[in-house]
Amino acid sequence: MTVKTQQTEQAGTHTEASTASAPSGAYAPTERTVPTRSRERASYDRELVHAILDETYLCHLGFVRDGAPVVLPTLYGRIGEALYVHGSTGSRPLRSAGKGEDAPGLPVCLTVTHVDGLVLAKSAFHHSINYRSVVVHGTAHQVTDPEELRTALDALVDHVVPGRSEDSRPANAKELAATAVLRLDLREVSAKVRTGGPNDDPEDAALPHWAGVVPVQRGYGTPVPAADQPASTPLPDYLAAL
Repeated sequence: MTVKTQQTEQAGTHTEASTASAPSGAYAPTERTVPTRSRERASYDRELVHAILDETYLCHLGFVRDGAPVVLPTLYGRIGEALYVHGSTGSRPLRSAGKGEDAPGLPVCLTVTHVDGLVLAKSAFHHSINYRSVVVHGTAHQVTDPEELRTALDALVDHVVPGRSEDSRPANAKELAATAVLRLDLREVSAKVRTGGPNDDPEDAALPHWAGVVPVQRGYGTPVPAADQPASTPLPDYLAAL
């Protein structure tokens, strides 16, 4: 099954989301998505948000448990205007979200960040990084529909390695019973981007220290076959494309 692109309907309501109309192709800013600093770096452009989300697969999921903040790194996948996060049926966020259409869900904050460069200034104070990030606020709900669950799991696999879901055994009934998925709609969303070089003070321009940007890039090594894999098994095209 390939990743679907249509928007998935969200069970329940999101009273915390802004009801203000958004410009075409943009998310509506809310009190939680407008930054207090460097507002010029913020964007609500839908295409930019999707591009940042689709370029990586690791997020950090934040929520409150027993009055204390918890932040977990986890994988995610996107289908249209919904993000899917998977975990064990016994995991904290899954238990907190509840199960079924009447469950209250779990208020969360999900973040994704790309580091594109190390910005080295002449002064220690002005050191920075170039980055692209997305922050999503909302209420996550556990997926209970079997078809949506299978589609979400395929999306999670393909989000990490495009094309992999068709080249692996689908989850069986026992594995599906042990796996849970949370769905978070993209409603309260913002992106933030920093580009360019250091912002040194004019009086520091003559200092002898090196200043500039060290680009940061993600790369993949040569795939290493499993020890029990027959030597005749060819490398799939989708892995060679990485």
